[in-house]
Amino acid sequence: MTMGLVLALSSIVLMFFRATLFGEASLLMRDTLQRALLVGMLIMSITRDREEDEMTIQFRMQSYGWAFVMGVIYALIMPFVEFGVSIVVNGDGEAFKSLGDFQMLLFMLMVQLMCYHVLKRYR
Repeated sequence: MTMGLVLALSSIVLMFFRATLFGEASLLMRDTLQRALLVGMLIMSITRDREEDEMTIQFRMQSYGWAFVMGVIYALIMPFVEFGVSIVVNGDGEAFKSLGDFQMLLFMLMVQLMCYHVLKRYR
């Protein structure tokens, strides 16, 4: 878990300074840092706890289920939200945009990690 947390946090920090640090290769580094963030969160998601038992395994499976359901709802609703915001901000609505893979995976991993830790805390 610690390795995943270090990888995720260092990716986030480097994302803030990527334009000044990497200059011309900034877009390539953005994609690399996004993938590093996803790998760090995935490591945090699948790492076993020190006290792994049947209940924590059940919590982990429940959190993956919630992450999937919330991801589907997010994918269905978010294009309409972005369209509504573009109407309010720009005056005329932009075309519907599909969600990117990074945005969906990041959302689902965040939901899974949050649900798992909430379930563990209030058992």
